Amino acid sequence: MITGAHILFYSTNPEADREFFRDVLEFRAIDIGRGWMIFALPPAEAAVHPGDGEFSETHAGHQMMGALVYLMCDDLRVMIKALAAKHVTCTEVDEAEWGIKTTIPLPSGGELGLYQPKHQTAI
Repeated sequence: MITGAHILFYSTNPEADREFFRDVLEFRAIDIGRGWMIFALPPAEAAVHPGDGEFSETHAGHQMMGALVYLMCDDLRVMIKALAAKHVTCTEVDEAEWGIKTTIPLPSGGELGLYQPKHQTAI
């Protein structure tokens, strides 16, 4: 039986991004030693999109599928304002048929997706 999902974020500045997850996004975390933090995430859903075969990571010689992470919210504009109060400037809002979206810049220079779905969700 599958009991959960563990998402790996590859960062050029993991310490700063860990602090961001803990202090800005306010995700609960445990420290399993030497500052290595494991974060509890909100409920999740997954969708399988077609890809071009160029977006992947290798593990033990096996090609893993690529993935993007979008955090979900009920009101994107309210969330953007809450992040701005913590000195985080999201990218411009883009509207798609399935929802409105932006990205959250991380201290490492990477970005996370953030969106308000227009469709029914699995959660």
